[in-house]
Amino acid sequence: MPALAQQESVLRDGISQRHFKALAALIYDETGIKMPPTKLTMLEGRLRRRVRATGMSSLDAYCSHVLSDAATPEERVHLVNAVTTNKTDFFREPKHFEYLAETVLPNYVRDGRRRIRCWSAACSTGAEPYTLAMVLDDFAERRGGPDFDILATDLDTDVLATAVKGIYPDEMLEPVPREMRRRYVLSPKDESRRDVRISPVLRQKIGFGRLNLMDVRYPIGEAVDMIFCRNVLIYFDKPTQRQVVLRLCENLKPGGYLFFGHSESIAGFDLPLTPVANTVFRRD
Repeated sequence: MPALAQQESVLRDGISQRHFKALAALIYDETGIKMPPTKLTMLEGRLRRRVRATGMSSLDAYCSHVLSDAATPEERVHLVNAVTTNKTDFFREPKHFEYLAETVLPNYVRDGRRRIRCWSAACSTGAEPYTLAMVLDDFAERRGGPDFDILATDLDTDVLATAVKGIYPDEMLEPVPREMRRRYVLSPKDESRRDVRISPVLRQKIGFGRLNLMDVRYPIGEAVDMIFCRNVLIYFDKPTQRQVVLRLCENLKPGGYLFFGHSESIAGFDLPLTPVANTVFRRD
């Protein structure tokens, strides 16, 4: 089939109900993400890119392949990447960062802490961990500590690749306060370029890696002092939410802080957490 005709055929192609149900079950098992029938059109649009990338003849052929034993682990990763949502901004939900700078970090200073370890558990393209690094570094410069390191993980390998580079469209950095932008954001020498890069001072503080919150264990090493897991639970059903939060608690030190998104709730779960601010909890 000529390339143009094949492309037009893919655009008209759809996912059968049989394949959609099987894909929804696979996606739920792999990621915990719910895929109701209302998401069918979205899924078709995102998987058409994989059809073109793999050179397959149709969505039906791609679905048959990815659901079969012949599918490689790499293609399953591409499937997961295609269905994840990666909305992110610098200084998103700024009240969290205000609470961090005005309450959490002064508490650590009073406790004599010299170093803290933080985890951005759904870091997307990196705006959250880089924002966190800006706030932590700025506080440490003004108050003489604590020093810090940040683990940043996500399920989607594509967004992790962007996060590691730390290069963003200039307008994406508009929420960053002017003084922090001056210190932590590098402008290109070529003035015609419209992108900027996070400074090496911050990039060296963050370790990026792939992690699936549906895993039974989170291989992150020693427990952390702070976890940001924001705007992720909304994609899970209640049983999955509870399982994920329990595993997060297992990796959080007693007295450590856990931040959720402002639209998320863990009400009704029996957890070793005490609320200390809006969607901020302290580990008992």
